[in-house]
Amino acid sequence: MLILSIDTSAIASAALLTGEGETLQAFATEDTRTHAEVLAPGIHGLLCAAGVSGAELDALVVGVGPGPFTGLRSGIATARALAFAWNKPLHGVMSLDAIAVDAALDAWRLGIDEFIVATDARRKEVYWARYYSTGGTHQLIDGPHVSAPADVPELPAYGRGAGLYPEQLKAVPDFSGTQPTAEALGRTAVVSLVRGLPLLETTPLYLRESDAKVPGPRKRAL
Repeated sequence: MLILSIDTSAIASAALLTGEGETLQAFATEDTRTHAEVLAPGIHGLLCAAGVSGAELDALVVGVGPGPFTGLRSGIATARALAFAWNKPLHGVMSLDAIAVDAALDAWRLGIDEFIVATDARRKEVYWARYYSTGGTHQLIDGPHVSAPADVPELPAYGRGAGLYPEQLKAVPDFSGTQPTAEALGRTAVVSLVRGLPLLETTPLYLRESDAKVPGPRKRAL
């Protein structure tokens, strides 16, 4: 099984994985504002480096957020276009799960039963979800939400959102700068695909209204 994973909820990233969760090639950029420009060339480059064509893929997965409008749309639109062109199934995965998959292992090691994953939502807010850790695996309990850091439950928090607001969130130091990546998101998806478990549709999780508004009717000049 070959899976192409794409996520643009924070950074632009893509990864090619096997059915065992092994990463064959991965691409990521730390720039959070050039998703549309770098994503397609990055995907082309990793497929060429692996010697794999789109026709050889078994499925695509894409992070559906939560995340900013422009970045999230870039990843989902690219994934939908490639899945259509290559006639491959496309599945959605909540992007916070890309952090939760590794956070659950750390929480289990530390004896933590419940934890928060938080990412930067800008406007002095965070996207967050609450998880339960059992045997090193994660289970979503609540979320995703967008709110002020002070409104997040007082639990150990993983992800860049926690690192940005250490006074309000109980950030786990080793994970305080962690962003969702396609590589981690792909590992989460592979487990579900191999087990035949359902994944999400590709409807984006924006969580708040867009700043862009349809103009109202023009006022009549007197």
